[in-house]
Amino acid sequence: MSKTAAERKSALIKEYQTDKNDTGSADVQVAILTDRINSLSEHLQTHQKDVHSRRGLLMMVAKRRKLLDYLKRTSNDRYQSLIERLNIRR
Repeated sequence: MSKTAAERKSALIKEYQTDKNDTGSADVQVAILTDRINSLSEHLQTHQKDVHSRRGLLMMVAKRRKLLDYLKRTSNDRYQSLIERLNIRR
């Protein structure tokens, strides 16, 4: 049985937050975007002609890239640990 989107999102927030009230740090945002990117990539494997979803995927990838660039600029150790934990190739 799979989790709903809200359950997955709250689980990711709990896993990647820096303190107990953190819901919007760059780490959390990148983790949520990565989860959405992975699920949309699976969708596009079976629905190759879904151009609208492909555009959304490209926009999410660009947003994640900007957040990762910000993290790399401000805190390189957090950046390195995050890409290792999320298994993002870079």
